[in-house]
Amino acid sequence: MNIFSKLPNAKKGEVFQTILRNKNISIERITSQGQSTPKGKWLSGKTDEWVILLEGKSKLMFKDKSITLKKGDYVFIPANTNHRVEWTDKRQKSVWLAVHMKR
Repeated sequence: MNIFSKLPNAKKGEVFQTILRNKNISIERITSQGQSTPKGKWLSGKTDEWVILLEGKSKLMFKDKSITLKKGDYVFIPANTNHRVEWTDKRQKSVWLAVHMKR
């Protein structure tokens, strides 16, 4: 398998595809193109999340800081941390690899 093979069309919405899942870990490929978290909404997961942007550009917002991501950048988001996607590149697909881990 190749992480970049058969990338879905993401212009109408982000596409989440599970690559591996067991009782403690979940790995997914996320494809986005121009999406953002709705204004005023915050995301907060029940698991720790490590995410790497493999292709594209994006900006993540946290309560106390923002991070602009480019190809190869990664970030660790502890469980129950409020965050949001401010934007993803509209001109090209952004391909993410997200690893969700239970404590």
